[in-house]
Amino acid sequence: MRQPSDAGPAVTTRRARNKERARERVYASAMTLISQKGYADTSVAEIAEHADIARGTFFNYFPRKEALVNAWAEQRRARLMCRLGSRPQRGLGVAEALRACMSDLGDLNEEDPALSMAMLTAWVQAGRPLDEESHLGAIFSGIVAAGRARGEVSSAVDPGLVGEVLRDLYLGALYRWIRQFPAVREYRPLGADLQADLQQALDLLLNGVAAPAGPHHDPR
Repeated sequence: MRQPSDAGPAVTTRRARNKERARERVYASAMTLISQKGYADTSVAEIAEHADIARGTFFNYFPRKEALVNAWAEQRRARLMCRLGSRPQRGLGVAEALRACMSDLGDLNEEDPALSMAMLTAWVQAGRPLDEESHLGAIFSGIVAAGRARGEVSSAVDPGLVGEVLRDLYLGALYRWIRQFPAVREYRPLGADLQADLQQALDLLLNGVAAPAGPHHDPR
């Protein structure tokens, strides 16, 4: 006869898996509605109805609506790391690695522009750019630090500072990109190219803006 303690871990694991699946379903419902209506105009009651659960059950998975913003940011980080990890890093120079990272960031936003706009707005309103540790800055600084170790970057350069500057460039390009959409439900491309803006911003940092001083350079 099986002892109750033998079944305990299996039951606990199964319950944990079921709870995680339910949480993922609630999260998916929230993202679907937010993409259609925007973050502020999507209520917990609507999310619960879409996920086919009671309103109170929502809080079993997310203690408050704002927790969806944290979950979205965490998922984005995980997806970026997955993309970066799937690409062979050996042999990539600093510039090439940074361009690839910026390209991945552009792709993540352009997969669902309406959702990106809605959740980025909610992320900013929740104060996350100031409160959260800069994971993206750490990714950029790691690339720069590796390049400095190989001699591609000046030893006087602070990789941490460069990482934060690159993060600022990325967020600035992202804000300019989403400003073209007056409302989530009215999303339509108006010509802004996020990928191009990201690469141009990176070029400015890598190459600078000062004109080279030639032998006949006239400062006038």
